[in-house]
Amino acid sequence: MAYADLQDFLRALDKDGDLATVKAPVDPQLEVSGIVARVLREQGPALLFTNPTRGAMPLAINVFGAERRMAKALGVTRLDEIGERIAELLKPELPQGLSGFRDALGKVGQLRAAPPRRVKDAPSQEVVLRGDEIDLEALLPGVKAWPGDGGVFLNLGLTHTKHPETGARNLGMYRLQLQDPRTVSLHWQIHKDSTSHAAIAERRGERLPVAIAFGCPPAVTYAASAPLPGDIDEYLFAGFVQRERVELVDCVSVPLQVPAGAQVVLEGWVEPGQRAPEGPFGDHTGFYTPVEPFPVVRVETLTMRKKPIFQSIIVGRPPQEDAPIGKATERIFLPLIRLTVPEIVDYDLPAAGVFHNCAIVSIDKRYPKHAQKVMNAIWGAGLMALTKLIVVVDADCDVHDYAEVAWRAFGNVDYAHDALHSIGPVDHLDHASYAQFYGGKLGVDATRKLPTEGYTRGWPEECVLDAETLALVDRRWREYGIRARR
Repeated sequence: MAYADLQDFLRALDKDGDLATVKAPVDPQLEVSGIVARVLREQGPALLFTNPTRGAMPLAINVFGAERRMAKALGVTRLDEIGERIAELLKPELPQGLSGFRDALGKVGQLRAAPPRRVKDAPSQEVVLRGDEIDLEALLPGVKAWPGDGGVFLNLGLTHTKHPETGARNLGMYRLQLQDPRTVSLHWQIHKDSTSHAAIAERRGERLPVAIAFGCPPAVTYAASAPLPGDIDEYLFAGFVQRERVELVDCVSVPLQVPAGAQVVLEGWVEPGQRAPEGPFGDHTGFYTPVEPFPVVRVETLTMRKKPIFQSIIVGRPPQEDAPIGKATERIFLPLIRLTVPEIVDYDLPAAGVFHNCAIVSIDKRYPKHAQKVMNAIWGAGLMALTKLIVVVDADCDVHDYAEVAWRAFGNVDYAHDALHSIGPVDHLDHASYAQFYGGKLGVDATRKLPTEGYTRGWPEECVLDAETLALVDRRWREYGIRARR
């Protein structure tokens, strides 16, 4: 099902007993993050702080902090369901018979339901503030999550820009530091489309319009984080995910559109060449990122609901609330990765590896050095290029069973032959690389080795019990259990 807005989703969580409302005064400076950390450890509920000591509206947080809630946010019971829908759409065979045509029409129907729809009136514009009426420090319960943070950050804001020449829009999720009551800095990393938009506008001597929406419908919020190709519209993707078109409304003061169901929207401009120090920030790596100059947006207009809820997120050493968001991306994008690397059976991006430090990949191995071919393909696949460590295992290995993966990786590897070292781009936030933006990569071939790969000793058989013995033990175990209960 599609949720009309954040309130709709919170009501659904409350009905499930998966939302805790905190009425006591709570300080968004450090205290909120301490509470969230404790709740996360226990896989506890989403949190709604109705009386934060900073800001003039309630604060919703840990909304996506468990896989069950992430799946519910996207309207599924399993995150793999969306990937399965994508895989079905990608099937190229011609329809056969009446049922085949019915299935084909169903695919077309899914796509027709996806494009966004523009509306004239929106809850997100019930209140409009302009110029000096705006005080972000007084209005928004921005969070300072870690002691060394350089200030208050407005996380989980959906940042809208458009290409200055083609007009193609981009929706992204970037951290936002509150600089003063009307100014926000934009942490635009070099690999992001918004950075390209800003660079083109600056080269043309033009200012860039920006709109930042908070507390959007959950499928839209997820879409902003998804590593989509540059020519895929995030709102088209969100509509496909939630099986319902997203409603957009024209901004009041900039030539952009934002979700009609948002809670709060900031509208403004990035001026050419204007920068401000941003950071330090305790990021999803678990370390503080240093101070660097980044563009700023001067907020000219703020629109919001009459009774808005501000949604935010805390990141830091995993696991944090962003782990289920990353897991959703892992499951949803598997069919697209298989489209270019069809021998991939499954993959896992461990949360402890903050999703771009490590990828565990199982393959249907068919020829010598097949694992190395897959490693190079992954390093050439969009943002998977940022992956630092790739561990390749055989198809019969469960990539989500880390003990099984470790047994293969620790025992099946001769590092003189099975390790592939490379150099390539790394994440902007990577602190281990000796130079910013690029560093070393390692591929580990933990598959069974073939004679054609130079392994002439004869790969040994694994010692496992046969099916007949296992069935016997299972039967006797049940018999023993019955006698024990009597």
